[in-house]
Parts: sequence; structure tokens; C-alpha cells
Amino acid sequence: MVTPAHLPPAQGESVICSRPIPAALRARYEAEGWWTPDTLGDLLSTALQARRDLGFEVHSQVRPYSGTFGDVEDVARRLAAGLRARGVGPGDVVAFQLPNWMEAAATFWASALLGAVVVPIVHFYGRKELRHILTTARPRVFITATEFGRLTYQPDVCADVPIVALVDRDFDELLAAEPMAGVAATEASAPALIAFTSGTTRDPKGVVHSHQTLGCEIRQLAANHVHNPAGSVMALPVGHFIGMLGGLLCPVLDGVPVHLSDAWDPAMVLALMKRDGIGFGGGPTYFITSLLDHPDFTDEHLRYMRYVGLGGSAVPVSVTRRLTDLGLVVTRSYGSTEHPSITGSRPNAPQDKRLLTDGNARPGVEIKIADDGEILSRGPDLCLGYLDATLTRRAFDADGWYRTGDIGVLDGDGYLTITDRKADVIIRGGENISALEVEEALLGMPAVAEAVVVAAPDERFGERVVAVLRIRPGAAMPSREQVRAHFDAAGLARQKWPEELHQVDDFPRTPSGKVQKYLVRQQVRQQHR
Repeated sequence: MVTPAHLPPAQGESVICSRPIPAALRARYEAEGWWTPDTLGDLLSTALQARRDLGFEVHSQVRPYSGTFGDVEDVARRLAAGLRARGVGPGDVVAFQLPNWMEAAATFWASALLGAVVVPIVHFYGRKELRHILTTARPRVFITATEFGRLTYQPDVCADVPIVALVDRDFDELLAAEPMAGVAATEASAPALIAFTSGTTRDPKGVVHSHQTLGCEIRQLAANHVHNPAGSVMALPVGHFIGMLGGLLCPVLDGVPVHLSDAWDPAMVLALMKRDGIGFGGGPTYFITSLLDHPDFTDEHLRYMRYVGLGGSAVPVSVTRRLTDLGLVVTRSYGSTEHPSITGSRPNAPQDKRLLTDGNARPGVEIKIADDGEILSRGPDLCLGYLDATLTRRAFDADGWYRTGDIGVLDGDGYLTITDRKADVIIRGGENISALEVEEALLGMPAVAEAVVVAAPDERFGERVVAVLRIRPGAAMPSREQVRAHFDAAGLARQKWPEELHQVDDFPRTPSGKVQKYLVRQQVRQQHR
């Protein structure tokens, strides 16, 4: 039920965004047009007014929707008016935990029009994660659903939130009779969004972005992405940073129809491609390979995925080669919730750069390699910091450089290749072994669909190489002898050969499809206790 409790003081003041941003960088970003005076509300309002007739579709077995940008904007403006009447305004925090439904877009757009700080929460998160996020972000509004998959409304978890509404029960009670006109005034440099990282660490981290950093990111993506005029299916959760950008912001500003799906269903996506000409533009490799491996896939589908951008997790060379052999133009990119567009390749870049590297620095972005191999980055789309000031101090230096936690190398042309995560290096007998290199070799085996390599304790060498494999349908798990023969033929040193093999039906994943490697590592180490 909608619960309009007494509202506490403005929560926007609690947002910590203490990353050092040198004055010279601020001036440069403004002079070069990366940072503008426009807020998210300004950008959305202008774009929506110009494209009210474009289609907005939700492909769902539970809550389908078919309408236009104008229809959804009307709901968003009525919601904005209803929230404003309840005292919600610029700087206040509005959180939502919803699948890819129309109401998620309406809530996000309404928050932007109000100048509120929006907190999208992936619907996969359970009690522990949700409690952590609500306690950390302290929203004044929380909009969710009664039930969807693993999502179940739990009133005790959000009991301290002043306004709570369920889209399938009382959401309409928040909608005013008359829509809010215009856009609430707020500073473009102010916080606009708190995006909680998707769980590669134990507790999600609240990453704070401003209107300026998000506006820059949207322009970065528009300049480096080839759009399908009919739109592309977005099944990544809009509660996740990539899904939010690709489902709720970029299509509106690029003038492309929205097609949301509240579940990843390769058969449905393939059917939509044939029926409506909808495209698939890319994302983590897991999604594109699940389409190619599906029994419904035919060569006809290739026309709807001519340009595929891969990122969000490590991109195996075997996948880029496979897609290229099918005639697709593949590009790779590298970024994170903190710094969304660090590097990437344009479709017209040389093939070896597109396939074998993660691209060069995006316009306005700087990268450098630290003495220990860690990648440092800074740019106009880099976040303001974390809600936790301690995390901010650890991740950013005094000159505004972000410590990515990734290891990489730059070639002579300035193209970056990610070689590992700092946390994923295996130290066997005093020698560093790249888990990514071992994973790449395993993916060269025909039976292997996915490979995750982690360290396990070893009494003699300190750590040993353990491979956890997901096998292609109908294929047999390779034996240790077959793996050894494969690595021998590939020319990898013996210390890099997996000493243990485990098979799984699937891996624990983040909402974006990225394998939660720390959980795999925990499971392996528990077996050695």
C-alpha cells in the first residue's frame, strides 16, 4: 500500500561524492562539450516531445505492454506530479526494484523530470542486498512489485521508507490527475543516479553519477553504436547500469523504439527478429552465444545482428572469431559502472584491433598503466564516487584517476587489452598465472561453452589452477588427458595447465550475465577444506 509517512529532511545531502576532480579537468570537459548545463530531465523532456509516436513495447508473459513514448511519458509526468504533491523534489532519492516493465521506465523518467536521485535495483536481489541498498541510499520513495521470479515484496525490509508502492496493487494511487509540466530546476553537476554494482563483490557498492557524467555517457554510446531502425531487444535488467542505459535512456535520445523483455528467452528474441525485424546489438558474450547455439537459430537471423558490440565481461577471442566467420562486424569495449566507456573500437577499425583488443580510449577519456600493470582511467563519464567515502578514497587518487582493478597492456597504437583482474591472478610456486589466458585456451576446445579458472590452495605450490567448465549441449566433459593434450598443442607452459576439472550446468551470475567469480572461487575452496 502507498504509505505517505512523514518525510525526513532531504536525503540528497547524504550522497557522498568526494572524488577529486581537478579544476583544469572540469574546465576542459566543459570547454570540449562533454559536460553541458543539461540535466537528465532536460534531455529526456526534449527527446520525448519530439518522438511521442515511437513505439514502446514490453515483451512479457506476466505484464506485457504496447504503447508509445508519449503514453509512457504521460504516466511518468502524472507520477512526477503525484510525488511532488507528497513533498518529493530535487535531490531526494527515489528507488525502484522492478523487472523490465513499463512502470520502471515511468518511474525512472519521473525521477529525472523531478530532479530526484534515482536508484534502480535489479529484481534479482533478495533481502540481504535490498536491505543493504535501502539502508545505504535512504530513499524517500520505493516502488516495487508484489512478486516476480525471485522478487517478493517484503514490507519489513522497506518499513523505514516513507513512500512505498507496488505496481501491481497501488501504483496508480501515486498518479496525479494532471501531469507535471516542464522539468524541475537542478544543477547539472548534482547527483542524478546511484547505481549499485551487480555483485562481483560481496556487498553492492553505491556508485554516484551526475547529470553531466550520464549525459556524457549517453553521447559516447550514441557515437559508437550502430542502431537497428526497428530497435533492439533489451533483456538486461533496467535495474542494472547497462540495462538502464540501453533500455530507458539511449533509445529515447537516439530516436529508436524501445523493446524491453523481463526475461532472457533466446527463442522469443529469435522469433521477434523474424517477425518484426528487431535487432540484437550485443552485450556480454553469454547472450549472443545463447542465440547462436539455440536450435531455432538460422542464417536469416544474421541480418538482424550485423553489428555486434561485446563488453560487460571478458570477451574470448574464440567468440569474436566465431562471429566474424559468420560475417558479423564485431567490436569490443571496456568499462564499468564507475567508468562506463573507457575504451572501445569503431566498426571501421582494423579487424585485428576490433577482434583482439578492447579498443582505444573513447573521446575525452585518458588511460594509463600503473607499474603493477593495473589500468587507471579518468574521463568526463567517470562517476563522482561512492556512497561510502572509504571506498572513494581507495579507488581514486588526488589527480582524479580511477583504479580499475584490472590488469592490461597498451600496444603502440594505444589499443588496450585486458589480461586479468588483479584478484584473479593465480600465484603458483611464486609465478603469476593469468586466469584469463587459461580460460582462453580452454574455450578453444569444441566441447567447452564457458570456462572459469580460479585458484585452489596447494600444499606444495601455494595455489593450483582449477578449471570449472560449462559444456555445450550434447558434448562430453573433456578428460584431464584431453585437456593436457590440448594445452600441450597450444604451447602453454605446464604450470598453466589445469590441475583440477569441474563441470557445472551454469555459473552464478550478475544480472548482466557476468559470472560471479568470487562465488565460484568460494565453492572450489570449500571443497578443499
